Amino acid sequence: MLALGVGQKALAQAAATMTPHEKDLYEAARKEGGELTWYTAHSDDITAQALGRSFESMYPGLKVNVLRTTAQVAYQRVTQELRAHAVQCDVLSSTDIGHSVELKAKGAFEKYVPENASKVLDIYKGYDPDGYYFVTSAGMIGIGYNTGKVKEADVPKNWTDLLDPKWNNNIALGHPGFSGYVGTWALTLRNQYGWEFFEKLAKNNPRVGRSINDTVTMLNAGESAIAGSGPVGTLLESVQKGNPLAMVYPTDGTVLIIAPSSIMKGSKHLNAARLFMEFLMSERASQIWVDHFNETIRPEVSAPKGAKSAKDLKIIRPTVEQITKGVPEVIKQWRETFGV
Repeated sequence: MLALGVGQKALAQAAATMTPHEKDLYEAARKEGGELTWYTAHSDDITAQALGRSFESMYPGLKVNVLRTTAQVAYQRVTQELRAHAVQCDVLSSTDIGHSVELKAKGAFEKYVPENASKVLDIYKGYDPDGYYFVTSAGMIGIGYNTGKVKEADVPKNWTDLLDPKWNNNIALGHPGFSGYVGTWALTLRNQYGWEFFEKLAKNNPRVGRSINDTVTMLNAGESAIAGSGPVGTLLESVQKGNPLAMVYPTDGTVLIIAPSSIMKGSKHLNAARLFMEFLMSERASQIWVDHFNETIRPEVSAPKGAKSAKDLKIIRPTVEQITKGVPEVIKQWRETFGV
């Protein structure tokens, strides 16, 4: 019997779509207080809120407190909470898989293997066979541009085109010290071209924000003509709203980001967190990702209309081991080279 306090009609409609396992978690979650706190760097705030509200509509009476921030800020926040023995975060979704490797090693995660973990696309399976973190989203990084400032014939076609002096003072970048997406992007291009690439890029005096999504904000504001680290999902969503932007998938490879989620040990809302992990790996969540121009992790959900899928592109990405070791190195090199 599902817990009372929500309209019987809403409960009946929700129960009809739940698996027996989900019903058990839902009942237990409502007894725990009916809420959870989600720290996420997986997306912009609009997409994160859409996921939170969708979960609430599927499970009446449960509430998701969504805190959208950059990966490094989320990581710092949970490490502070762990040191203080006062964990506020229930589910952590980072865009830096190195965070997951580190926190797992420190015993910071609750082991939980979602039923939906076996239903995602093969490329997103098996990153942690021990069951402490799972890939719950994926996105791509290419090159964006403001169509009012740059003609299509003149746009950079590959990453090394960003080094052309004609883009001096006109490139927007995120910061690897804040954004997990940018950290992986910078590491991928360091693997491909060496750090000399960034030393040359710095000579073009790019405008450096924090979040990778700041690059889209700068394009829309006309502050920059090119998004050198362009988040495909955020950029195409901005295009859909009528903004004069466009996307380039570089010929030398679009960067694919694999982003994991975990339940924090000490979670005060353990069953709600488990149910949320099931949701993040569900068809419903993948449809929301697609609606916001991100990659699907479920085979039942097709790529977003008007966007290219990772499976149809030349993709480049580092290994988990390279990310764990390399991103901290890249952050240090970045600060030395760009001075921020």
